[in-house]
Amino acid sequence: MTDSKAATLRATDTPGFDRRLLPPMLLGSVLNPINSTIISVALVPIGTALGAPVSQTAWLVSALYLATALGQPVVGRLVDIFGPRRLFLLSTGLIGVAGVAGALAPNLGVLIVARVLLGFGTCAGYPAAMALLRSEARRTGRDSPAGVLTALAVANQTIAVVGPLLGGLLIAAGGWRATFALNVPLALAAVLLGLLRLPKTAGTGAPQPGRLAARLDLPGMGLFAAMLIALLLFLMNLHLRDWYLAVIAVAAGTAFAARELRAATPFIDLRVLGGNTPLLATYGRALVTYVVAYAFLYGFSQWTEEGYGLTPFHAGLAQIPLFLMAIGVSVVSGRRPGVRAKLLVGAAGQIVACLVMLTLTGTSPLWLLILVALLFGVPQGLNNLALQNSVYVQADPERTASSAGLLRTFAYLGSMVASSATAASFGRHADTGGMHRLAWVMLGSGAVYLLLTVFDRTLGRVAATDAPAAN
Repeated sequence: MTDSKAATLRATDTPGFDRRLLPPMLLGSVLNPINSTIISVALVPIGTALGAPVSQTAWLVSALYLATALGQPVVGRLVDIFGPRRLFLLSTGLIGVAGVAGALAPNLGVLIVARVLLGFGTCAGYPAAMALLRSEARRTGRDSPAGVLTALAVANQTIAVVGPLLGGLLIAAGGWRATFALNVPLALAAVLLGLLRLPKTAGTGAPQPGRLAARLDLPGMGLFAAMLIALLLFLMNLHLRDWYLAVIAVAAGTAFAARELRAATPFIDLRVLGGNTPLLATYGRALVTYVVAYAFLYGFSQWTEEGYGLTPFHAGLAQIPLFLMAIGVSVVSGRRPGVRAKLLVGAAGQIVACLVMLTLTGTSPLWLLILVALLFGVPQGLNNLALQNSVYVQADPERTASSAGLLRTFAYLGSMVASSATAASFGRHADTGGMHRLAWVMLGSGAVYLLLTVFDRTLGRVAATDAPAAN
């Protein structure tokens, strides 16, 4: 028997990825982007109904990301220890509670609380999916299939872009409260799929009760929470009068670093992370690219309604070209090894799209808005996929879920910057001048993203190791 035939026989005999895991993985991972994006076209109707200006309704965006940015790495660490099943079921159940609270909310304050609950509830989906990929790779002895990684990226991109259209449809049919009520059936479906499909043991093994606190590193988690909350609150409303928040963030960050460098089992292993320059660069790229992506998603959507005059439904409909382009780009590029080319083209796409945004006015033809959406579809399809694949290859295999959670945390930091930039650019009304100011912020972030990619020589190594077997 020739070597090639023997290799083919071994590959055939090797068990493949368990496709029964795909439905809960995909549904769990999209619960966050659907709640992130569906609110974009609901902000104006909510503000009108509750008498709240743009600067106050922006908290509906910020609250979810504040909770999720804090919760993702924490829940990711719990997933690494206990496996995905328990955390998935608890988190998705919380989403149903949040959906009911939001649908019945009498005022903006209760709505913000509901968004916080949604943020914590959607923390487990993506880290659980990445942990399942890693556990399946160990079980089968083969790397996770490129098709599954691409499916995760495409599902998140699909929901992220179709969210505004879905939001517009729900608002047209049942008002803005329907965008919260949608979470109830989604949560029920996720819980049922989790009970039926997720393995009961898939983590590194639950520690004995006496060792649990040490494995979780509760002091490290507390300092991380203090640092992140202070930082995000400062970013959400940049002003000199809030200087004390920056001081608190620096002080908590210093104490956090000192704690993690001494801890036997740190929450975030800074010694390993600090020596993993490629992963740190990936996190940096995630931060700046999400500044661009979410400034467009929220800021541009608000401008199309208030500055251009579209209804919430038509504002969502105007982003359909972005959805189609992003999916097409992801599917075409998903099975190709390497991420450097994807990141470079994605960076260029962001810059070109921002430049076209600067030409828009309240009297621009509709086709120009569609062109902007198409241009943003290219980086939407490439960047998320490339960042996800980079983390899968660059992270410590034993901390896959927490590393994936940190990727989302850096993305949410970017979304916080985007939210703050949107509020500062628009003030009380999303007019064309404010949209142009926001486009300049986006353009600067896109330029930083390009520089981080051009000067990162480690990206070539990902090409040699990220060619998973296609099951």
